Amino acid sequence: MIRLRSRLLTTAVTMLAVGIATPAAARAQTYNFSFSGSGVSGMLMLTYGAATDAKYPNAHEVTGISGSFFDTNNGLNISNAMVGSLVPITHATPEPGNLLAPNDFSRFAVASGLPAQNNGFATYDNLFWPGGSPQTASDYPPHGGFLDIYGLLFNIGNDRVVNIWSNGVVGANGVPDYGVSLSTASTALDYVGGGVTATTTPEPGTLWLLGTGLVGMLGMRRRRA
Repeated sequence: MIRLRSRLLTTAVTMLAVGIATPAAARAQTYNFSFSGSGVSGMLMLTYGAATDAKYPNAHEVTGISGSFFDTNNGLNISNAMVGSLVPITHATPEPGNLLAPNDFSRFAVASGLPAQNNGFATYDNLFWPGGSPQTASDYPPHGGFLDIYGLLFNIGNDRVVNIWSNGVVGANGVPDYGVSLSTASTALDYVGGGVTATTTPEPGTLWLLGTGLVGMLGMRRRRA
């Protein structure tokens, strides 16, 4: 038993030392958030690192996503669909005159079903704004939210993609409004243009949690000794 405790203590110290030696900037950060609107809801966890958009240094590039998605509109009855990977960034060219679009601005073509103003595309950039997004379109002043007006695009299986974006602060309550769409390359299956609320809660990095837990373990062992 003494030998086993000794091995556990040695392993714990080694893992703590590795965590301390890892630069904070190199650690992956995570943010959990949930959203809910007319017939749509979900819970997501975003992973991001130090990399930012080439045009906006305050916009972190999301590197991973997980969670679940629900949609009861249009007879879809999607319940607890597992969130897959992000749709890759394509660095598309924004519309002429849009000088504020991020460098990671991208498009996903949808053949039919989207509102006319979308011009047949779901736009996205997969950027996360911890301090709130600024204006990112020259012809659309509203801004704010941990996503911008282009938002995230991710897979939920069966060739379906979900786009969630911020419409910015558009009401008198000062709270950002969000929208959600569900589509395939062939057609839009659902489009909730606004009225979606979202809340985000930062979580400490995994290494930080591990490190603080191990420090507590070491302190307890010393007190027992």
